Amino acid sequence: MARPVWFVKLLKKTFPQRFIIAKLTNVRWIGKIIDRWLFEGDNIYYLPKDKVIEVKAPIEGQDEVVLPSEAVEHFIEKANYHWIMNECICRSASGCKDYPIDLGCLFLGEAAMGINPKLGRRVTKEEAIAHVRRCREAGLVHLIGRNKLDSVWLDVSPGDKLFTICNCCPCCCLWRILPDIAPHIGAKITKMPGVAVKVNDNCVGCGDCTQDICFVNAIRLDEATGRAVITDACRGCGRCVEVCPENAIEISIDDDHFISDTIKRLSSLVDVT
Repeated sequence: MARPVWFVKLLKKTFPQRFIIAKLTNVRWIGKIIDRWLFEGDNIYYLPKDKVIEVKAPIEGQDEVVLPSEAVEHFIEKANYHWIMNECICRSASGCKDYPIDLGCLFLGEAAMGINPKLGRRVTKEEAIAHVRRCREAGLVHLIGRNKLDSVWLDVSPGDKLFTICNCCPCCCLWRILPDIAPHIGAKITKMPGVAVKVNDNCVGCGDCTQDICFVNAIRLDEATGRAVITDACRGCGRCVEVCPENAIEISIDDDHFISDTIKRLSSLVDVT
């Protein structure tokens, strides 16, 4: 039975407490229970924004540059079921003022047909592709993959037939909990294969990249050098590249199989047909 609207409203009210729940996962036995209940079998990739990426390696057999968003459109084309939510629950719960609330998640796969029709609607492949393109134009970042949490709060099954395409802003995203959540859970939300982000010699230490830009607080100013430093917590979304006034941050993909590797990994976890 699909989740009723009242349950979703209640979930929104508890959304600000997500950081407290994330910290509880660091208590060993609590973390194991939450992991099994909400995150078991997950693998989610942050996708770099197309316009900030530099593909350094040649793409075999391709005349054009292959962009990260092609992984999204691959799964949309392959899927037989497409469902767009009426709103982003994260932005709605946070009262987001900077990004569109009505650009909700896109779910693919048979399990999506069990979602309460008051929360969204089934769409065509063409409508799904138009939706994700609007999301990118609005400055949102895609997270894609298997996310058991979605099958739980939506009360749909089977979980291996629900593929999530989340369209995230930096201010309200659920995954801002990553700095607080237990490492074994946080490790399930990763960069795309081959993505590298680095600070070059143009950095003057202005600090723009540290002002609520990063989802996971992975960039800071080094006290000794005054320059920006990117930590291993980086998920490679590329927002810091966009805001840097000195072009001091570079994001690149050195693996010419980054799209096929992403597709292969996620296809083994979720059946969208």
